[in-house]
Amino acid sequence: MVAYFDRFLRRRMNALRLARWGLPPDLGPGPVVVYCNHPAWWDAAVIILLAGRLFPERSSYAPFDARMLERYGVFRRMGAFGVDLDTPRGAAQFMAASREILARPASVLWITAQGRFADVRARPLDLRAGVARLAEIAPDAQFVPLALEYAFWDESGAEACAAFGAPVSGRVLAALPRGERLARLEADLTAILDRLSADVVARDPTRFRDLVSGRQGVGGLYDGWRRLAATLRGRRFEPGHRAAGGNPESQLRSQIQPHMQSQSQLHSHLPSQSQPPPEDARR
Repeated sequence: MVAYFDRFLRRRMNALRLARWGLPPDLGPGPVVVYCNHPAWWDAAVIILLAGRLFPERSSYAPFDARMLERYGVFRRMGAFGVDLDTPRGAAQFMAASREILARPASVLWITAQGRFADVRARPLDLRAGVARLAEIAPDAQFVPLALEYAFWDESGAEACAAFGAPVSGRVLAALPRGERLARLEADLTAILDRLSADVVARDPTRFRDLVSGRQGVGGLYDGWRRLAATLRGRRFEPGHRAAGGNPESQLRSQIQPHMQSQSQLHSHLPSQSQPPPEDARR
C-alpha cells in the first residue's frame, strides 16, 4: 500500500517535501505517538508514506472515524482501527486500542489530534483531550509533533509539506495535570506549524528534502508541443515551470521586457499629442 500511495501522490501532486530542520528525531526502541494537525483529506496518504519511508521497521496504526472506515475499508489492512469520535463509547474504544498498541515496543500510533478537518492557520488548534491521556497508559512512549501543510507553488500539482518536532517523554507529560499536558502538546505542535508555514510561504524547495517527486508540467498536447519545440531548437526539454537557472517570474520578465522596450522605441518616434501637427498636416 505504501507503493500504491507513492504512485497515487506522484500522479496527483508535485511533491511530498520534508523540512530539512524537521527530520524525524532519534526515537529509541520504545513505542511512539506521532500527533499532527488535520488540514486535508490527503493526510491519510501522507501519513502512510511517511510511515513507510521513515519508519519501515516499525508497525504503524491510526484511529479512523468509524463511519469513514466503513467507506474506505482498505485502511483496515494498513493498521487503521475504527473509533466513534462523538460518543463516550468511542473514547473508551480509542483508549483500549491505544493501550494494546503502545504496549508493543516497535509500534507507532499516528493521530490527527484535532479530530476534524481544520485550516492550517486556525488558532488555537483545539486538540482533542484523548491524545493527552495516552501518557497515562503509555509513560514509556515518545510523543512527537508532526506539522502538515499543502500549497500550490509553480506547478499544476500541490506541494505536500511536513515537519517533525522534538519528542517529549510520556513520563514527563504524565507528571503534568491533564490540562497542562494538553496545553504542552498543543504549544509544541503550534510552534512546528508556524515554522513550517514560514518555509512554505518562502516557496524555496532547497529548504526541503523531497521524499516523493511527482510529475511536473501540464502534460497532454501542450507539453507534447513544448517537447517538440525544445527538440527542434536542440535544447533539453524541462517539463517543470521552474527552470534550473532561475524562477518563472524572472523568465517571464525576460520575455516581456524586450517587447516592452520595442514598444517604447516605437512610441518615441511618434509625435506627442501635446505637440502641434506639422504645417502640411494643418493645411
